[in-house]
Amino acid sequence: MDYGLSTMDYRLPTTSMKKVLILIGSTSDESVMNDSVRYLEWFGIQADMHVASAHRNPKLATKLTETAKAEGYEVIIAAAGMAAALPGVVAAHTSLPVLGVPLEGGLQGGVDALYSIVQMPPGVPVGTLAVGKAGARNAAVLAARIIALHDDAVAGKLEEFKGMGFKL
Repeated sequence: MDYGLSTMDYRLPTTSMKKVLILIGSTSDESVMNDSVRYLEWFGIQADMHVASAHRNPKLATKLTETAKAEGYEVIIAAAGMAAALPGVVAAHTSLPVLGVPLEGGLQGGVDALYSIVQMPPGVPVGTLAVGKAGARNAAVLAARIIALHDDAVAGKLEEFKGMGFKL
């Protein structure tokens, strides 16, 4: 059984300083969230992915979240299954936009994770995406849309993406 105690760090080559932090609760989430990395790379956005479980290594999750803005991140994507506490914990420790991706692993194909992420208390918002790979991809696109508000290069890539029928 994987308890997600390691830390992964994927640094994508880019000439830009646009950065998105991706936090996952376990290494088993990597296969789904690699789609976020792939999409962000296509948009020219650096993605750094770390295993930082809200339950198994909460100090690491808190440290990564609290230092994210100072490290130059503009958006955080947090993915988790089952109890799906990670996106809420992240949102409680930052003022950056947090996008939550519910993952399968619990009840009914991830519906428990979806409900956990979407039902955040007032004042601790998490933008919640679809369960699984569709959510991973859309989290990257939504992060690109947020960054495109102040970055013309990413805005141009979004127009190109739209012209491709929203598929990479």
